[in-house]
Order: sequence, then structure tokens, then C-alpha cells
Amino acid sequence: MLLGLVWVGSLLSAGGSARRPGRPAGSTTATTTPRSAATARRDAAALAQQAREAAAIQAALGYTAYVTAGSAGRREMALTFDDGPGPFTPQILAILKRLHVPATFFLVGREVKDFGAYIPAELTAGFAVGNHTQDHSPMGQLSRADQVSQLLDQVRATGAYGVPFPHLFRPPYGSFNTTTLAITKKLKMLTILWTIDSSDFRQPGVETIVKTVVSGARPGAIVLMHDAGGPRAQTIAALPRIIAGLRHRHYTLVTVPRLLTDDPPLESQEVPPSGLSGG
Repeated sequence: MLLGLVWVGSLLSAGGSARRPGRPAGSTTATTTPRSAATARRDAAALAQQAREAAAIQAALGYTAYVTAGSAGRREMALTFDDGPGPFTPQILAILKRLHVPATFFLVGREVKDFGAYIPAELTAGFAVGNHTQDHSPMGQLSRADQVSQLLDQVRATGAYGVPFPHLFRPPYGSFNTTTLAITKKLKMLTILWTIDSSDFRQPGVETIVKTVVSGARPGAIVLMHDAGGPRAQTIAALPRIIAGLRHRHYTLVTVPRLLTDDPPLESQEVPPSGLSGG
């Protein structure tokens, strides 16, 4: 276990620096074109936003180990997708990109072997990516050593596809215990639960999925959906209607890190029932 903690420390160091690009070679003085200058400004703004979001995650960790919602200060909501990458991930990504909707994906490490090629598209599109364990295991039922392995094996698997060290974690099935929270705090991972469970994993029908999410909408809400883990045709059909319904109600859709930045969570958080979700 001591060796494991040493390795965790090195991972944290790497994760902290993964988002900082190197200084560009050469000078950008008189030869800078208007287009490249605009690109540089956009890149600088994106980096500044990433820094704010990273700081918001760590600030939340200072007073809570898990989050179910923002503090409802703004009409913002976050769509999240679990269990990917998978065969339906490209269709989910295509809808989100076409409708200009940011989202957050919680990845399962074992799925990377077959579907890891979809991960770069999530990263280049600016979506947030989090840890959903290596094998989609119920963390609350595992030993400490096995919980550590579930988290760090996922880090290795997704890191091979360019994913920075993830500082967001979603426990499969909503299963976790005090040991889980101690480990994730050590790893500087904030546990992200949810406000609205779409129950799309049950495949209840497109109308039901849409109604569940839109009728449950409230400022600061985090929505649980899935892009893998089973047939997702209903999720794909429901997603554009959910987006339209939320926008009609004047909600802005953001990633979880952006939600935490704009709408920091309250100290008191309600935990969803464990074991009742397909998360």
C-alpha cells in the first residue's frame, strides 16, 4: 500500500501539470496574423477558465466530499453521461456538438480497450471527463485496496488516450462509503452524484425519459444519463428534446466543472439512494 500511495503522489503531480501547455517556440511579434492572435486569445481564455474550474473543484473538496447539485444561484444545469465510452457514444457526441451543448462524461476503464478511440473527440470538443472506476464496481462493497485499484486502473487506461488525471469521480450505482471518500479526498477527486436520475438505463420509453428530466429541472441540477452500458437508442432520441425543453425554460447547460465554478455547492448535500440507479 505504501508503494501505491507513492505512485498516487506521482500521478497527482502529473495530473496537476497535464493542463499546462509548454511555452511556444519562437516569437509572436510582428509576424502574428490577426487570425492567430484571435486564436491565442481564445486559447488563453480557455486556459484561464480551466484554471478557475480546477480551483472550484478543489475549493468544494475543502468543505464537502460529494456533490449532488450546485447552490441554485444561477439557471444552470449539467448533463452527465456514465458508462462510456461505448458504441453509442459517437451519436451522443454528435447531438451535443450539433446543438452546442457542453456535457460531462464519466468513463469506465475496461471499455477503453474496445472504444477508446472515441475519447479524443470528447476531449477536443471541450467536454469534461471523470472517473467511473475500472470495472463499474460498487465501491461500497469493496476493500480499501480494491477501491484504490478501481480508481487508479481507470486512470491508467484512460490516460493512454490523453485524459488528464481526473478530479471528478462518480461511484457506480451510487455505491460508496467512508473509505471511498477518504481515498478520493487523498486523490483530490470530488465525488459527483446527481439531482435528477433520468432512469434511461431502464429504457422506460423516450417520453418518460424526457418528462423525468425536464419536469425535474431546477437551478444547479446535475442530470444522470448514460452513453453506454446497454442499448441507448432511447437516450439518443430523448436527448435533443431534453435540451430543447430545458432551453425553453431558460436553463443554460454547462459542464460539471463550470457548474461548480458558477454555482458552488452547498455544504449540506442530499445523497441519492445507493444501489437504486444504473449510474
